[in-house]
Amino acid sequence: MSAPGRSSATGSTVVSPDGTRIAFRTNGDGPPLVLVHGTTADHARWAPVLPAFERHFTVLAVDRRGRGGSGDAEPYAVEREFEDVASVVDGAGGPACLLGHSYGAMCALEAALLTENVERLVLYEPPLGMVGAPPEIVRRLEELLAAGERDELVGLFMAEVAGAPPEQVELMRSLPAWQARLAVAHTIPRELRSEGAYAFDAARFSELHVPTLLLRGDQSPPAFAAAAETAAAALPDSRLVVMPGQGHVAMDTGTELFTAEVLRFLGTRG
Repeated sequence: MSAPGRSSATGSTVVSPDGTRIAFRTNGDGPPLVLVHGTTADHARWAPVLPAFERHFTVLAVDRRGRGGSGDAEPYAVEREFEDVASVVDGAGGPACLLGHSYGAMCALEAALLTENVERLVLYEPPLGMVGAPPEIVRRLEELLAAGERDELVGLFMAEVAGAPPEQVELMRSLPAWQARLAVAHTIPRELRSEGAYAFDAARFSELHVPTLLLRGDQSPPAFAAAAETAAAALPDSRLVVMPGQGHVAMDTGTELFTAEVLRFLGTRG
């Protein structure tokens, strides 16, 4: 792996324990900050917040397995994703801050049990098995995938599962990251199935003394709020911040608010 700490974006990889190569983009200067995106995305999802973060950190923006520059393996198991994130953290060149969004936040939380190199942890609305999709929605997503209707598939996921209102979906469609979402639309059904099977066990995290910030939007669906509050109660060194006027994609809809909360917690001034 190439060492972090450079001033122009480069691509690097680590090899996860199952042999899958996991890619990430590195940019900025300072201590490492690992970013883990959610469903329907790749590292480009973080584009709106990178300028603020890269002023303070060497940012390692991960492509989760099955997307971007990362490899994949069958059968899919979410536990391999936990290992992927821990592998990037362990290869970051020192203690790292770790930020995950949605499904990526769940992976980041579990990864923190697999490595001793997480210095601070930021989790934005991890679903924790509490944000499920009805079987009929999953079936409809699979039908759209089979028909090649990826734009409709991603839009349906955003509206019916992520709870994004129509104006937010249209905003996301206008951003460069939308094309990356379409490219990985085939990963959505498998992640929904894995998410539904995941059972959060608070007792497993009782000794995780990593300072943790839980973020949620006050406009997000109730299940996301419940999951964030459950995680905050389970983690011994955590605090929960509710972002006013925001839903599940504050990186896009409240960029300055989101980055300010993260940077404040990580010990910098935005």
